[in-house]
Amino acid sequence: MSFSAFIHVQHLLGTGHVVRAAAIGRALAARGVRVTLATGNTPPPTLDLAGLRVIALPPVRTADARFNRFLTPEGGEIDDAWKAARRDATLAAFSAGDAGRPFDLLLTETWPFGRRAFAFEMGPLLEAARARPRPPLIGASIRDILVRKQELWKEEWMADQALAFYDRVLVHSDPDFIRLEDSFPFADRISELVRYTGFVEAAPRPAPAPLPRSLLTDPEDADGTDEVIVSCGGGAVGEALLDAALDARALSRRAGDCRWRLLAGHGIAEDRFAELTARAGHGVIVERARSDFPALLGRARLSVSQAGYNTVLDILHAGVPAVFVPFAQIRETEQQQRAEALARHGRAVVTSETGLTAERLAAAADDALSLPRRPVKVRFGGAAASADLLLADLEAMTPR
Repeated sequence: MSFSAFIHVQHLLGTGHVVRAAAIGRALAARGVRVTLATGNTPPPTLDLAGLRVIALPPVRTADARFNRFLTPEGGEIDDAWKAARRDATLAAFSAGDAGRPFDLLLTETWPFGRRAFAFEMGPLLEAARARPRPPLIGASIRDILVRKQELWKEEWMADQALAFYDRVLVHSDPDFIRLEDSFPFADRISELVRYTGFVEAAPRPAPAPLPRSLLTDPEDADGTDEVIVSCGGGAVGEALLDAALDARALSRRAGDCRWRLLAGHGIAEDRFAELTARAGHGVIVERARSDFPALLGRARLSVSQAGYNTVLDILHAGVPAVFVPFAQIRETEQQQRAEALARHGRAVVTSETGLTAERLAAAADDALSLPRRPVKVRFGGAAASADLLLADLEAMTPR
């Protein structure tokens, strides 16, 4: 039997949420599922959306890492009228179904384990789904680590919502590496819903390899070869890291002799990007985030980055030594916890974003290059596993 799926995703600052949602959507599509991806912000230009029907909901982003002011592309703050229009657009897209036929699967990325400010939209969506004579399978898709809340009742509310509306909670982690209970105190209450999928990669890929010799005048000069790759994801964060990296090359003992390639996210403003480019000195290149980032890491001497979900997976695949400068503004704890997990395995050096200087970043790079080049065995293939789990659930609930 052929199934259809409606995936809802809202990324606000970085791009990891929409990258994971698209990867799961492509895996479902590869198994014959007709997938509609409803996205509440503009996907990054490097994202592969092949095989997906994309619905652009009225877009919104966060003003900053406080996640308490939300802006339209024009820079205006959202109001009650905008919220009503966004809710209606989401409900209309879901109600329209797939070619007029109701969706068999509703998958929400992060909600109800985050994005609480979007209750005006997500609450009605779930209620509409559950009110159908034959409700769809309802699943939640969440990353390895959740951001802890200061008020415990908010986390208890997440568990209550999962139990009230959801049939399945997919945790995109390797439980031998990071478990849901490490960042969610009510994990035991929803344990019957939880399935671990392994980490979801942006796209399945073989081990990175240099470009074919026939395509290069000098293969040793391929982008990334013996370089330090400094990255901050595809969004609008990481400027402090890029600022420090501009001057760190000249201060490094172990990596001062190679090229440093700084990759700025597409969400960083053009004037700021131009400023970074103008400051780049000898041996430093500044450019926008690239779709061949995994291949660059595979040829690199060192990775210097934040500790976002997708970046960490790329680093683990490449086996490259790493410096992590976790995004830690306001009360963000997710990246710090992920970076520390890698450091415990002897795979990375962690240095704080607070008060970051070129001197401290150069010292961290030198320390990371003294680590043995040792892979960490973790479970990947999370997109394919998610698709298989959801299909098994759909088949189990389909009348014979």
